[in-house]
Amino acid sequence: MRRISHDTYASVFSTVYLGLMVNVLLLVTCAPLVFLLLTTDPARTWPLLLIALPLCAPAVAGALTAFRAHGVGEARVVRAFFAGWRRTVRKALVIGALLAAVLAIVLVDVRAVSAASWAVVVVPLCGTVALLVVAIAPVALTALVEAPGTPLRVVLSTAAVLAVRRWYLSLVSVLVLAGQAVLFTTSPALALGLTAAPALYLVWANARFSLRPALPADSSVAAV
Repeated sequence: MRRISHDTYASVFSTVYLGLMVNVLLLVTCAPLVFLLLTTDPARTWPLLLIALPLCAPAVAGALTAFRAHGVGEARVVRAFFAGWRRTVRKALVIGALLAAVLAIVLVDVRAVSAASWAVVVVPLCGTVALLVVAIAPVALTALVEAPGTPLRVVLSTAAVLAVRRWYLSLVSVLVLAGQAVLFTTSPALALGLTAAPALYLVWANARFSLRPALPADSSVAAV
């Protein structure tokens, strides 16, 4: 039987380390949102959750930066994470705020018309808008990580166009995020400590592939 090479061991260890450290860093940098999710009823405190949501956008950008750095051989996960956080914090907060604002409008509209006869038209439309912004947000954050100096308007417009064009990848990403949310409701420890980084990695890989037409020719991308 052939022995497993040292390089294989090192690759497996670095991948496991990446996932565990990203989980820890996400937990720390998203602490306000995580605290609210664990200690309150989301159905009652959703306005507070939406207020805390934008604070997680720079954290997600930091995680995406760590994934990108790992792909080119950078083993210092913490350094890569916070470097990405610092480079993208302002624009990422705006992206997070826009996402939270749209979701707030959607939720308010759904609650307002839920008893009306024309709710059968408005509610599906609101649901579609919510799914669309959830699909665009990770693509926009990925674009921001790839090109932090790009004007935010260009980042958002490019992300919107390419997320819709690669709708099948966006759908997979939304399903992955939905699955992670469901897992959090049933097993928060598992969702926060184990599956958060792999789920986010899948979303990042799909977002990078969607962005391929806008990325430099030498950027390696892959969909999952």
